[in-house]
Amino acid sequence: MYRIIEHTADIGIEACGKNIEEAFENAAKGMFSIITNNGKIERKIERKIEIAREGDDEMLLVDWLSELIYLHDVEKLVFGDFRVKINDKLVATAYGEKYDRAKHGYGVEIKGVAYHMLEIKRNKKGFVIRVLFDI
Repeated sequence: MYRIIEHTADIGIEACGKNIEEAFENAAKGMFSIITNNGKIERKIERKIEIAREGDDEMLLVDWLSELIYLHDVEKLVFGDFRVKINDKLVATAYGEKYDRAKHGYGVEIKGVAYHMLEIKRNKKGFVIRVLFDI
């Protein structure tokens, strides 16, 4: 589950999950809902992603979302479903397809993941991620 949050000059999301992996998955879903204006994304392409953990969970989240932005910018892919496992590194599979403006719509172009106001909190229900994007 995620929701879009407005910020003065940026846009962001608040994503929840019963564990940190699910929160990372929902953060990615939320980011692509911003990019595609919440267009339907089919599972036609599968991308395996591995990211070494080089810091805390916040840094890993930035690396994860930045990798997805890279795949969108360079390969023109959009993703709508994710499977994430986190141990000493993040190992994920992203499911999606080639971006088609007529099908997916045109949301907001995301240039990068901001560290400003970035937070990952644990509560009784699991994890909550708050992240802003540079647009």
